[in-house]
Amino acid sequence: MTVLEDGDMQTFGSELPAMFDGMKLAAVAAVLYVIVRCLNLNSPTAGPKISSRNTLLSRYLFKSCPMLSKEYIPPLLWGKSGHLQTALYGKMGRVNTPTPCGLRKFLPMKDGATATFDLFEALGEHSTGDDVTMVICPGIGNHSEKNYIRTFVDYSQRQGYRCVVLNHLGALPDVELTSPRMFTYGCTWEFAAMVGYVKRAFPQTLLVVVGFSLGGNIVCKFLGENRSNQERVLCCVSVCQGYSALRAQETFLQWDQCRRLYNFVLAGNMKKLIQSHRRSLLSMSSSSIGDADLNKLYAATSMMQIDDNIMRKFHGYGSLREYYEKESCVHYIHNVSVPLLLVNSSDDPLIHRSLLAIPGRLAEEMPNVMFALTEHGGHMGFFEGAVLFPQPLTWMDKVIVEYTNAICDWEKKQKACQRTRNPNEMNE
Repeated sequence: MTVLEDGDMQTFGSELPAMFDGMKLAAVAAVLYVIVRCLNLNSPTAGPKISSRNTLLSRYLFKSCPMLSKEYIPPLLWGKSGHLQTALYGKMGRVNTPTPCGLRKFLPMKDGATATFDLFEALGEHSTGDDVTMVICPGIGNHSEKNYIRTFVDYSQRQGYRCVVLNHLGALPDVELTSPRMFTYGCTWEFAAMVGYVKRAFPQTLLVVVGFSLGGNIVCKFLGENRSNQERVLCCVSVCQGYSALRAQETFLQWDQCRRLYNFVLAGNMKKLIQSHRRSLLSMSSSSIGDADLNKLYAATSMMQIDDNIMRKFHGYGSLREYYEKESCVHYIHNVSVPLLLVNSSDDPLIHRSLLAIPGRLAEEMPNVMFALTEHGGHMGFFEGAVLFPQPLTWMDKVIVEYTNAICDWEKKQKACQRTRNPNEMNE
């Protein structure tokens, strides 16, 4: 048996502080490593990756839209994390949100539903001198009172755009349902009614179509459903949509990028929204939803369960697969012929990378499509800033307006060229 003498004990005792210091340093290093990894601090900033055909229009857009090639700089300490960008968007929407003043409109639908939207007049003249209206479709369960919508509307108004924002059916807390259905993933009826109203009320106006997240699916599907829907439309911008509901929901069951957790949170929000209309959904004789269907909501933990038990039944789909197939814009978007900008982020935790092959392929095949893929931005975040605090306006807000301004200028110049050519042709 070894016996430690007094000299050995003193030597060991003197080494303890050094050992503890080493352990502290190791712990600090481990924490810093986790922070750097989780916050993605090593990831370099860069401009978006742009996919498009080499056309006169694409070359003009590259020249007129510096934000499509300029470096996107998110806040240094947290902006490179797609999760934090998404969480800040989900919790706050935007910072220092303005409150634009608009007029709420109510439109009766053929099935008894009442579509609602808010109209915000431009706060100045557009740079082209034309009357241009942005028709905007928000994300899932959203409406004109959401902070990110208010920020975008206020900025667009100041650039000379009239803005009209759809309030998804059942999304407004103070507006009761007048028919036994709510908004769904790809139903375009309310958006079509809103666009129709704008065309009738402002016969000289030109339209810019904008969709956020689920709204991006709706607007692309709307434009592709019927060629007449594209009349008087200058362009369309879609931000952070998933393109194929079937493929998107399959990836929502995966734990990669915590997608299963986001699925659970989204399902919880949808459950609350549907349950808030329980009385309306059950009291109408034409309702396809019964007590048993609504009772199943309490056990639902995913969007797929809610879609299967409730959402698909609003339009009589026989199966969940049929619902996802029929309501996805991926089957209609190839019919869109107006300039189309598709925006996504590589670190969007809700949109699996495999889904980004869809807009990439469209941009390669269709001359009117441009696909912008940022390295950072999360889902609907795209915050900009120096170190910690984000700016009120996001990269997303600015790039949409810059793109639409460029398209408006392009169309103005094209019309001017046609007017100068036509007299010469008549004289020949």
